Amino acid sequence: MEFIMKKMTCLSLALLSALAIAGASTTIAAKEAGDILVRVRGLAVVPQEGGSTDVIGGSADIDNSVVPELDFTYFITDNIAAELILATTPHDVSMSNTSLGRDVDLGDAWLLPPTLSLQYHFMPKNAFSPYVGAGVNYTFFLNEDKGNDPAVTKVEYEDGFGFALQAGFDYQIDDRWSFNFDVKKLFLETDVKVNGGAINAKGVNIDPWIIGIGFGYRF
Repeated sequence: MEFIMKKMTCLSLALLSALAIAGASTTIAAKEAGDILVRVRGLAVVPQEGGSTDVIGGSADIDNSVVPELDFTYFITDNIAAELILATTPHDVSMSNTSLGRDVDLGDAWLLPPTLSLQYHFMPKNAFSPYVGAGVNYTFFLNEDKGNDPAVTKVEYEDGFGFALQAGFDYQIDDRWSFNFDVKKLFLETDVKVNGGAINAKGVNIDPWIIGIGFGYRF
């Protein structure tokens, strides 16, 4: 995964440089106060997990996920906008290197982390328009499945607030359509209760990178 992340970063930087050169001086009718931008993106969700249980030790392992996403951006001014993203992501969870001498399957869960960000768009009238943002999210854990380990009878995850940082760019295709590349870093933490509290993992960090590519339509 580290190799893939490095490759994606290099490709993203190359694309960013090419679009910046091509679109830095191109002015179009785009991004002004009152506009609504609706995007559909594909997301790669890559957790940077950490945490341990209080009884069997171990390290939390959460797998990656690729999902579709819908988001809405409202331009408060030409440069300042608010973005709301909506997506759900499935993840398998396990504890590795436990005191039991084996990995423990904690099943899977769906994460619903609606995230509201406040953004600053640097060049809203140009074809190439980068932005940065920061915001908050509230993560819901849905459809928890205990998995296949005979020692695990029930797994519960605690919902909670988190924070997000964001950077990305839009590249205008025409007056309405645009291409988008976006990277978010979410800071998420949860408490995990196994077997009704017989085993607990407090402060499990999920902290995913969310890499999105897609298209937007401006209303």
